Amino acid sequence: MLNVNDLRSGAVFKEDKQILQVVNFEHIKMGRGSGTIKVKVRNLKTGSMTEKSFITGARVEEADVEKRKAQYLYKDDESLYFMDSTSFETLPLTLELAGDEAKFLKEGLEVNLVVAEDQPLALELSNSLIYTISETGPGEKGNTVSNVYKDAVLDNGLAVKVPMFMKVGDKVKIDTRTGQYVERVK
Repeated sequence: MLNVNDLRSGAVFKEDKQILQVVNFEHIKMGRGSGTIKVKVRNLKTGSMTEKSFITGARVEEADVEKRKAQYLYKDDESLYFMDSTSFETLPLTLELAGDEAKFLKEGLEVNLVVAEDQPLALELSNSLIYTISETGPGEKGNTVSNVYKDAVLDNGLAVKVPMFMKVGDKVKIDTRTGQYVERVK
């Protein structure tokens, strides 16, 4: 059993035969009485999102899942395909279950797959990833007074805003939680 106070983003637990992954965690304490834990969870089998509330100190059943290192290979109309780094078998993950993380994938990227009963259920990326700018407009002189951003397309097709001084071929670090530019990489 897992104490709800220990639930954090990424934690996985079972409830009513459903495997749930915590997306957002919030602890609320109002004046007198016990606190409340509010979590936003994603059902790993259906991909649906829901909110749950627990009383501080409540317990939930720990899910029997494992995290496997895998390499992203390619995608088709309905699934993403990964190669398990140890067994070299190909593991499909539906686009619905991959969620928003799918837009950050590029060929050869190392990721963690959340697997239950040899079935991939979710995708975990590191907090930031490095990409190369493949398209962007010219930097305009004179726009240096404040933080001015321009549109850019990265080598995996993701569109982001980058500073005016960035040019095609530059490497940038992108935060996978927000999808925003973090810094230039040399």
